Amino acid sequence: MRDAMWWHVYPLGFVGAERRADAVGGATRHRLAHIEGWLDHLLRLGASGLALGPIFRSETHGYDTVDHFTIDPRLGDDADVDRLFATARARGIRVMLDGVFHHVGRSHPAFTAVLEHGPSAPTASWFRLRWPQGAGEWRPGVEPDYDDFEGHRHLVALDHSEPAVVDHVVDVMCHWLERGASGWRLDAAYAVPTEFWAQVADRVRARHVDVYLMGEVIHGDYAGFVQEGRLDAVTQYELWKAVWSSLNDANMHELAHALGRHREMLETFVPYTFVGNHDVTRIASRLDDPRHLVHSVVLLATLPGTPSVYAGDEHGFVGIKEDRAGGDDAVRPVFPDRPADLAAAGLPLFHRHQELLSVRRRHAWLHAADVRVESVTNDTLVYSCTREAERIVVALSVSPDGVELRAPGAHAVIAGTGHLRPAGAGGALVALPPHGWSVLSARPA
Repeated sequence: MRDAMWWHVYPLGFVGAERRADAVGGATRHRLAHIEGWLDHLLRLGASGLALGPIFRSETHGYDTVDHFTIDPRLGDDADVDRLFATARARGIRVMLDGVFHHVGRSHPAFTAVLEHGPSAPTASWFRLRWPQGAGEWRPGVEPDYDDFEGHRHLVALDHSEPAVVDHVVDVMCHWLERGASGWRLDAAYAVPTEFWAQVADRVRARHVDVYLMGEVIHGDYAGFVQEGRLDAVTQYELWKAVWSSLNDANMHELAHALGRHREMLETFVPYTFVGNHDVTRIASRLDDPRHLVHSVVLLATLPGTPSVYAGDEHGFVGIKEDRAGGDDAVRPVFPDRPADLAAAGLPLFHRHQELLSVRRRHAWLHAADVRVESVTNDTLVYSCTREAERIVVALSVSPDGVELRAPGAHAVIAGTGHLRPAGAGGALVALPPHGWSVLSARPA
């Protein structure tokens, strides 16, 4: 995975699917080809993997799955996904799927069997159920209370201590890996016991040794979660928050602290890094100063980790997430038929992404490098990334004035707006214009 850089797509929004699955009346809309038509854009960007949001049959937004073995009819069918996998594989593109295994939608057959047959349903043990008058007194029409996902009653939580649930998840993951997927994003992994993930991971890896398993974890002990769950990575939300917050507040000390935490994580695993995804306000809307958008891309491209670009961020898409029904719509828009139909105003940022992801490709060792803060002030930060004989230095400034910063060991500008001059004893200084940045090749310390 050292070369992986993901382009993350939320499929139902991307293709303009109906809000509810029942709106198609049982018909199949063959829309996955719309995503297939963007694979060359993914490659031009510099990415090497397609991280797909939910594609399985669901009730509404994809995270209320009702059949893990069937493609959502708003997106297509088995033939459509097989063609997408084949087209991606022919271009050397990995595909990562989004597995929703904490909960299911209420119309999932395992839960509808409970509603129909009560405590005697063969899948009753899949859920944590509480019957109002005791299991022995159940009668048709009586619905149990049950655990759900964060208060959403239409999302019925699975009982992850139940062996049949482990079996089901293993079967689902292996089914799609055998069809052509390369990895899984594990939705709401933080809400599932690590013992469950460990069982699943061991059994899946026994059949697919190279599978990439990445869990959605928002806060807590990231390294401990990876180790106990036997995963490859988790989402690096700490770094995501520090990026936009430090740039907005001109508080690079926060980012420096986050890089210290990031360095500690790298002793155990390589985090999944991002500055945008389908669940958060777009980075272009989050940042107060549009001049700092490129700073966020510099950080994503040069810091150790497995980087992911959320589709549209490379063109400066805007969108604010709101806590209300439909509050995700602004960050999950429909995409045009062709990349050429995107507004030309986004091209400069797209070209910056190309430049910086190209730097990343030429320095694939950054994936698991050691990162160190060389200097920090309120509005400037210099850090280095090193692996064996390879080293780069990155200088960032959000100052309204030009600055000159020490760049230990730097000897050439790779990208950015800086100018180097020697500073004696093998040292160097990099001059940055207001709100400037620079990526520099450097000698090992």
